[in-house]
Amino acid sequence: EVQLVESGGGLVQAGGSLRLSCAVFGFTSDDYAIGWFRQAPGKDPEIVSCLTSSDLSPYYADFVKGRFTISSDNAKKTVYLQMNNLEPDDTAVYYCAADLPATYCSSWRYSYDYWGQGTQVTVSS
Repeated sequence: EVQLVESGGGLVQAGGSLRLSCAVFGFTSDDYAIGWFRQAPGKDPEIVSCLTSSDLSPYYADFVKGRFTISSDNAKKTVYLQMNNLEPDDTAVYYCAADLPATYCSSWRYSYDYWGQGTQVTVSS
């Protein structure tokens, strides 16, 4: 059974940093994409960042470029999202999601079959 478990959210002041973790279990394919999405109150989920099992050319949404970094530790089966210089507009529930099998990152949330439970990120001004 495929499972994703996020952790690392919290409350931080504007300009601060957080690192989110997504532990993955039960993958049935060597080719996959892991995406980070976020959903703010009253808004649709939007993709933040994504990487594939080949770890080539990670994807970043324009609004996080230069501030967020996605990475993975294959030994720990964990994907991270390092978030720096956080802004109040980054406040949202952050989800990691898996698209498998996959060889590229899709920005379309319905491409992702498996989702974690989400972790709240709140940035105060």
